[in-house]
Amino acid sequence: MRGRRPDISPIGPVVSSAHLAASDLPELSELEFAITMANHAFQRWITRCMTAAGASGMSSLEVLILHLVHHRGRPKTLADICLVLNIEDTHLVNYALRKLAERGLVETGRKSKEKTAAITNEGAKLCARYAEIREALLVRGAQAAGIDPAEISRLSALLRTLFGNYDQAARAAAAL
Repeated sequence: MRGRRPDISPIGPVVSSAHLAASDLPELSELEFAITMANHAFQRWITRCMTAAGASGMSSLEVLILHLVHHRGRPKTLADICLVLNIEDTHLVNYALRKLAERGLVETGRKSKEKTAAITNEGAKLCARYAEIREALLVRGAQAAGIDPAEISRLSALLRTLFGNYDQAARAAAAL
């Protein structure tokens, strides 16, 4: 038996709530734990990347909104921002826009009765610096790890589908 590894029995899925994993689909609980970990890691990353780009103290929501407002160089309505980021509480987005405007990164305005936000030159420069840091630290690291871009796209599509199921279940739960 010398030099031979002992058999290691499977310990089951890695979850944070065993009582939720005790279901017909324990893999879903495993996914939920992975999403939780990924969410926190992503939020930590985007705020620290933005700090490295020169804008400390921004919340993760402010970073996401800044990039979305910069997307395609067109002003966005408050409703568009909420829709794209899947945020129900417009007050959160409104507050983040106000903070971004105070920093001079976006300009708010009106399109009919709707509030709009457009990127400023300063906001565009900050987004460009963020992109440089992201490329150097995150993209190159993912490439060096040999992650297949097609697998990333496949996983993204799968997650969007699953999150649609979560949205539908949330609506059903609200109706109970």
